[in-house]
Amino acid sequence: MKKLIFYIFILCSTLIFSKTVNSTKVLLLNKLNTSIKIDGIIDDAWIKADSVSDFVQFQPYNAQIPTQKTIAKVITTENSLFCLMVCYDKKENIQNFTGKLDEYSGDVVSFMIDTFGDSRTAYKFAVSAGGVRSDCRLLDDARNRDYNWDGIWFAQSKIYDWGFVAEMEIPYKSIQYDKTISEWGLDFDRWRPIISEDIYWCAYEENEGQRISKFGSLILNDFRPTVSGLNLEIYPVGIAKTTYLKSEKYKTNFDAGVDIFYNPSEALTFQFTANPDFAQIEADPFNFNISRYESYFNEKRPFFTEGNEVFSPSGKQRNTGFYRPLELFYSRRIGKLLPDGTEVPLQIGTRAFGRMNDYEYGGFFAMTGETKYKDDDENLIEKKAVFGSARIKKQILENSSIGLLFVGKHHQDEDNGVLDVDGAFRGGNWQLAYQVARSFKNDEGDFAASAGYTQFMDNWIHLFRSRYIGNKFDIDQIGYVPWKGTSNTVLLTGPRWQYDEGYTRAILLYFGGYLGWEKADNYSDYGAILGYNMNFRNNWGFEINLDAGNSKDESIYYSSYSANLSSWFNISPKWNGNVWGGYQHSYNFSREYLAFYSWGGFEINWNVLNYLSLGTSYDMFIEGNPDNDIEDITYNARPYFSLTPINDLSIKMYADNVFVKSSDKLEQVILGFLFAYNFSPKSWIYFAINEVRDRSDRYDDNNNLQPRTMHVKNRAGVFKLKYLYYF
Repeated sequence: MKKLIFYIFILCSTLIFSKTVNSTKVLLLNKLNTSIKIDGIIDDAWIKADSVSDFVQFQPYNAQIPTQKTIAKVITTENSLFCLMVCYDKKENIQNFTGKLDEYSGDVVSFMIDTFGDSRTAYKFAVSAGGVRSDCRLLDDARNRDYNWDGIWFAQSKIYDWGFVAEMEIPYKSIQYDKTISEWGLDFDRWRPIISEDIYWCAYEENEGQRISKFGSLILNDFRPTVSGLNLEIYPVGIAKTTYLKSEKYKTNFDAGVDIFYNPSEALTFQFTANPDFAQIEADPFNFNISRYESYFNEKRPFFTEGNEVFSPSGKQRNTGFYRPLELFYSRRIGKLLPDGTEVPLQIGTRAFGRMNDYEYGGFFAMTGETKYKDDDENLIEKKAVFGSARIKKQILENSSIGLLFVGKHHQDEDNGVLDVDGAFRGGNWQLAYQVARSFKNDEGDFAASAGYTQFMDNWIHLFRSRYIGNKFDIDQIGYVPWKGTSNTVLLTGPRWQYDEGYTRAILLYFGGYLGWEKADNYSDYGAILGYNMNFRNNWGFEINLDAGNSKDESIYYSSYSANLSSWFNISPKWNGNVWGGYQHSYNFSREYLAFYSWGGFEINWNVLNYLSLGTSYDMFIEGNPDNDIEDITYNARPYFSLTPINDLSIKMYADNVFVKSSDKLEQVILGFLFAYNFSPKSWIYFAINEVRDRSDRYDDNNNLQPRTMHVKNRAGVFKLKYLYYF
């Protein structure tokens, strides 16, 4: 109860904080009676469009005049919104890559619109000089991005001797908007990788980052979009899958499914899936874990990722990642993989999400089938289950929010669920997020709570997070909160130096402490933290942090300490990379003793050609023993290549290798191949081959254990066709 009173006190105290002020930049939206051809050639019709050219640098020199001129125009027809961006530059300076923007950057321009005028959410449409498209939704005043949003829109670019032109068309039936307002939020962005220059139409403080609340205004004049239509998307899916059994025997299955999206209004979306196929080329990356808690893996299935921000708690921040709210809805629990590799089938799933005035809401329902599987030669059954979730969130105090979330699972013998209240209070350079939840598992339950405060001022930072998990807070069937019976608090502060000129962009020095309690050890760990971060104007930097304190694990009291180093390099359009490493003295739960543990690795990506990328990641994990000697070393490498001869067609291949020093052998190899062609909006052809080899136990027909050699554990080939019918 004391903890709940503490969180309520924090929330109430923030009401005195100041509000943000909107930008005064304005662009008028004029209407055309004829359409514009999207080809990168400037039609005469663009003369009727209002334009802006007063861009300003965000980086490398904040608030300075850009090095090259950029002109942006917006105009509309009855059915679509059009954007034109004219980018002046020398032809040899323009980086022109094919593929997808999440893999190949190059010169990129973006068009962003806040269609509800709420200063909190917006659409972002980006296109490169090579004509590669990317889109996302900006959330929480641009503190977060939803890259899973996939809209239907059109774009084309054309390079000239004097620069390049990008044209975009966004059909009104592809986006949601408020029919009643006459003013939308608006901004433009241009990225020049040749000198790492990022410019916007609107000005933003470098310590804050982009903010929707500081967007300019797109005045709709006498025009209001009225497109309604059927707004129905149907995706029939056909699948042919061949799976390796054993002894060179294979099984081939043919199946079909359907996905449906329906927007009955500009502010409401229904989603339905029946018999979806979740076959994917990339297995989860190798994860080395010496803690007492299970590993976390990201969701990759489109049905769960698109629109998932509605069901997510408030407060995540893309730029810091310091505050991590409890993940009460972990969709990988639905249709999960069982110990023998069997996948629980998702028979049907449906979702609805939308908004009304200051409210956002969503609902989710799914049903999984009964599945038989084996675990240590024991025959078991995963029973049929029903999952459900409901969410409502309200915008308050202009740019803050409060929400209510329910998640539950029901099957024959058990009910597991959680009810949550969460929200965030926000200013331009600060955010206070909070969360209070109550779980139930049949007749038992408990409380959990979390809170986090971040503030990045010009010359100082403040970071705080705290988390409490009750001993009986069990949501293992629906969420990811494995830290039962624990509490943890971290407080950091320190000076920050920003430089308007010179090679160094910013320096950050932070210090503070931590306090953590675990019921399993009945002890409060505590210690101090010191960190140093440097960022340079040519897009590289590094961070070092140290911590030391006292800990207890498995009845052992000891001095804990660790050192971490990370560095990032993005100083050329052709390649980028990361390097990391660390050393710590802590308890190794996988080996059940106290010892040192060290790690190191790197990741590099090289754009060899405009259409070919090579890269690899490499990790090394060193485990010590109580005698301070090396117990074992595990190596993990994941080389890959990606070929995109034309936009929207890609060929990828990777090999994930795990080598263990004690056995002096490769213990696991995962090979993946993917051909993907986006031949029409939201319509794809996939061909994938996936193979897993390892040294796991295997038996002959007489149930005799065979020699421990590398063998095929799983091999599958999938052909998948997904086609969009758009009404």
